[in-house]
Amino acid sequence: MLSRVANSLYWMSRYIERAENVARLLDVNLQLMLDFVDMDDAQLKEHWLPIIRSAGDEETFFKYYEHADSRSVTEFMTFREENPSSVISCLFTARENARQIRDQISFEMFETINDCYLFLKSTDARKIWQDGAHAFYNKIKEYSHLFQGLTDSTFLRGDGYEFIQFGKFLERTDKTTHILDIKYHILLPTLEDVGGAVDAAQWQAVLRSVSALQAYRRFYVADILPWKVAEFLIFSPTFPRSIRFGLERVNHFLHLISDTKPGDHRSAEARAFGRLVSDMQFLTIEDVMNGGLHEFFVRVRTTLDQIDDFLYQSFMYHPPTDLEAEIRLHQQEMQQQQA
Repeated sequence: MLSRVANSLYWMSRYIERAENVARLLDVNLQLMLDFVDMDDAQLKEHWLPIIRSAGDEETFFKYYEHADSRSVTEFMTFREENPSSVISCLFTARENARQIRDQISFEMFETINDCYLFLKSTDARKIWQDGAHAFYNKIKEYSHLFQGLTDSTFLRGDGYEFIQFGKFLERTDKTTHILDIKYHILLPTLEDVGGAVDAAQWQAVLRSVSALQAYRRFYVADILPWKVAEFLIFSPTFPRSIRFGLERVNHFLHLISDTKPGDHRSAEARAFGRLVSDMQFLTIEDVMNGGLHEFFVRVRTTLDQIDDFLYQSFMYHPPTDLEAEIRLHQQEMQQQQA
C-alpha cells in the first residue's frame, strides 16, 4: 500500500472519531447544565474551560471570545474552522482525506462522509444546532456510527482496514483518558463537592459521554461511585470505549500492520507500548490511584503519541523527492552506460 494512501485512511478515521468524541462531550456538558441552572460566571468557567484546555486550544479560543460559557465554548468547539479540533474542522479534514483516496474506499463510505460534509456546509446545520444542540450532536454521532458500520460491511479486510481501525481506536483511547483526567483534576474545585449532588451528576455525565451508563449499571448494580467509574472505564476488557479495550485493539492492529507476532517488538516505541498493554492485565485501580491517576493518563497518552509517531515514520512518511539529485544520478548512470 502506498504511504500516502495509508496516511489518508489513518487520518480520515481519526478525524471522524475525534469529531464524534467532541460532539459527545459537548452534548453531555450541555445536558449537565440543566441540572445546575444557578451557576455563576466563575462556575461556568470551571465547567467549560477544561474542555478547551484538554484540546490544547485555550489560546485560540480567547482570540475570539472573552468568556468561557455554554454558548462560546460550544460554538468554538463545533463551528469554528479556525479551531482544528472543532467538529466542523475534523469532519472537513476527514472528508478531504477521503476525497484524496476515493478510489480506495467503498462508494458507501465516501457517500456517507460526503453527505455529512454537505450537511455541515448547509444553513440547516446551524439552524438545527440553534434550535436544539442535542439533536445536532446526535446527528454527528449517527454519521460517525454509519460510517464505521459501512466500513465493517463494505471495506476489504487488508492493510487499509488495519490503518482505519488503528486510527479509530488510538483516537478513542486518547479521548477517554482526557475525559477522565478532566473530571478528576479540574471539575472538582473543592473537597466539599466530593460525594455530593454535583459530584454524582458529573460522574454520571462522564459515563454518558462515552455511552457507558447502561453498561456500567449492568456491571455495578450499586450507586455510581468515582473509583468504580474510573475502574470500569480504565480496565474493562469488554467495553469498547475503555482504555484497556482500546489499547488492546491498537496493539492488535499494530502487529497486523507491522507483520509481527504478539510479544515481538522491534523498536523502543513498540516495546514501551507492549509493556503498557501487558500492565493493563495486571494493574488494579488501587495501583493506579496510589501512583497518581493523572500520571497514569499522561503515561498512556505519551505512549500512544510514541506509537503513533513510530507508525507514521515506518509506514506513512514519504520523504520529499530531491529532483535535482535524481537528475544528477540519472545523468551519471547514462554516462557510465556510454563509457
